[in-house]
Amino acid sequence: MALVTPVIFQVVGYQNSGKTTITSKLINLLAEKGVKTVTIKHHGHGGRPEYLPLKDTEKHVKAGALASIVEGNGSLLLQAENHNYSLEDQIELMTFFQPDVILIEGYKLESFPKLLLLRDENDLSLLKSVSNIAAIVYWKAKMEKVLTLKTNIPCFHIDDKRAITWTLKLLQELVHKMDQKS
Repeated sequence: MALVTPVIFQVVGYQNSGKTTITSKLINLLAEKGVKTVTIKHHGHGGRPEYLPLKDTEKHVKAGALASIVEGNGSLLLQAENHNYSLEDQIELMTFFQPDVILIEGYKLESFPKLLLLRDENDLSLLKSVSNIAAIVYWKAKMEKVLTLKTNIPCFHIDDKRAITWTLKLLQELVHKMDQKS
């Protein structure tokens, strides 16, 4: 098995900010382009994640991910339990699938490049705590002015399709750079 160095990219924001919807769209478009993608999802709701039909990991796989895992409260869905799995452990596990891209949904405080989703003004505090933001997707139109004053990061309204196309292009460029290195 050849070693593959995948692009690692995060989609972060608070609960119900659209992370799974955007991640699923990215997975689908990457799969259409022939980019092999796996996902890691942080289960931030407390307790053990459960396998239920139509939950996020199943949505990721249905969208085209080769594999998907979710970790929360010491349980990792692939049915490996009784250990707290670090994000690094999960990334190492997912490299088995030789992906071009590992999309991470959640883990706001990790340092990988990321798309930050902001539902309202209360979420603006994330601009101070989240690092390596590649782009921002915001929900309320009135947030645009605040964001342009506070940052030079590309910003898109949640309904602006350019958010997905911009992120897709970025991921393809990063994959291309990785391919050139190998």
